[in-house]
Amino acid sequence: MGNKGRTSPRIVCCAIPIARAAGKVLVITSRKRPDNWVLPKGGWESSDVVLENAASREALEEAGVRGSITRFVITIPTPAATYHFYELDVVSLEQDWLERNERRREWVDYAEAMRRLEWKKELSQGLRLSSLAPTR
Repeated sequence: MGNKGRTSPRIVCCAIPIARAAGKVLVITSRKRPDNWVLPKGGWESSDVVLENAASREALEEAGVRGSITRFVITIPTPAATYHFYELDVVSLEQDWLERNERRREWVDYAEAMRRLEWKKELSQGLRLSSLAPTR
């Protein structure tokens, strides 16, 4: 995947939606690859002002999640995009959200989330560095 005419990599903000008490992460299906699972993510827009706002917006649009960004995880640069990962502690799930007819969402434990995200290296790496990861 190239830069699609951009002179610099796309800025992508990614939310890791977490239910702390349950130790679960919310994963969603990809619109382009409906059999694959992803984390809510998308491009930063100037109206977002800061990267954290973009991660929160994407979580609401793609997964119907409301919550608070609680931790910056990592920035992962690739030739096509620079990914910025943030933990989002979920407060509520909307039943009616922007992309509800285009995606499925599911709460899973850390091991299952890693299994579902392994097809997309950046996503699994971001989750691996989150506070949900088992301590070594």
